[in-house]
Amino acid sequence: MKIYATTFRRVGLILLSLLLLAGCATVPETGRSALRLMPEAQLESMAGASFAQMRRDIPVSNNPDYNRRVQNVGQRIAHVVRNDLPDTQWEFVVFDDDSINAFAMPGGYVGVFTGMFRIAETDDELAVVMGHEVAHVVARHGNERVSQQLLIGGAGMALMLGTRNMDRTDRELILAAFGAGSTIGFLLPYSRHHEAEADEMGLFYMARAGYDPRAAITFWQKMDAESRGGVPEFLSTHPSGTTRIRLLQSLMPRALAEYERGIQTHTRVY
Repeated sequence: MKIYATTFRRVGLILLSLLLLAGCATVPETGRSALRLMPEAQLESMAGASFAQMRRDIPVSNNPDYNRRVQNVGQRIAHVVRNDLPDTQWEFVVFDDDSINAFAMPGGYVGVFTGMFRIAETDDELAVVMGHEVAHVVARHGNERVSQQLLIGGAGMALMLGTRNMDRTDRELILAAFGAGSTIGFLLPYSRHHEAEADEMGLFYMARAGYDPRAAITFWQKMDAESRGGVPEFLSTHPSGTTRIRLLQSLMPRALAEYERGIQTHTRVY
């Protein structure tokens, strides 16, 4: 136990030192200080190539209703964030896949799987999904995740060098503890925080675009029912449905005020 405690303290000191040397930026909407070590243009180029490959590997849906809804909702929300990402050329694609899933990549590449329409039955519920994914791009969560991996890699290398003269068994225990500690204590909580941040930002984006934010509650209730029996929250990259709903309910008075202004002033983009 002493070895593990010493290891976690050492990991924390290494990560803290690297964080102090790292570049940070401010996330729009939440004001959080975020880690960004990678050139955004490089990530956007890589994401564009990956998205193009996905379009070759996964059939693109020709369902006219799905495509119309995703384009309409996506463009309206993209219009709301135009001041944060003025040069982004958003691309919204519906993939013919039965998974209940959606994703976003740096550069404004957003994909929605056809399985998602089993849950997102209305445009308001679809706006929950689109707002969430657009928020990931605006917050540059992709850059932050890559940066965190770089930090973990640097800390791991430093730990390997620092323990090279130790007994082999103790060294292996320390390195194994580092792997578990960095994942459970650092990467997974940050992933869950990114998801919660995208929920918060996306809620206001959809409201400003004229979509009823109360749909976020019904949407995540349905998603929670769909995912019952999943892994415990502390081992997951996503918050539990209960956690998400509690956060959204706390933000709802502000979101409804934004919605009232949004339905009066938002610009429809088709």
